[in-house]
Amino acid sequence: MRLVTGTPTAAVETLLDALDDAAAAHDVAAQAFDARYVADRRHLERAVTLADRERSRGEAIARDRAMEILLYAAGRRQIDRALALGAREGEPAVVVVAGDGEAGAAEAVGALDCFDTHPVELGDRATLRGFFEVGDAELAAAGGDLAGLVRERVALLVVER
Repeated sequence: MRLVTGTPTAAVETLLDALDDAAAAHDVAAQAFDARYVADRRHLERAVTLADRERSRGEAIARDRAMEILLYAAGRRQIDRALALGAREGEPAVVVVAGDGEAGAAEAVGALDCFDTHPVELGDRATLRGFFEVGDAELAAAGGDLAGLVRERVALLVVER
């Protein structure tokens, strides 16, 4: 899995079309996330691992691998709710590229005219707490490890069948 960070500089539909083209050309999955909703790199690694595992078992939620990764990252089975994690024009974003051709695909994503690559900060605490419904008591019980709680929500999606 590779991550490409930056900011979408055009309509999100333009970015998604370009990601689909890059993914198809390199036989990978590519999914764009609003960086504020991503706890850390391990959050996305866990989502990719679980999505791929469930797909290999014939237990996929979505037909598309990139959408499956989005659902796991969101810890949600409903596509419309998971789309809240999607990239937005002008906001910090992270693109996950996963598959055998990920090096070439990541390079292609970095060269897109509609995506300005640069480092971004992952995980806005208030955004993560709101989306993943993490209360004060739960956060305190986890020793303040918000990223760990988010990864737990990702893992729980498999259990919630």
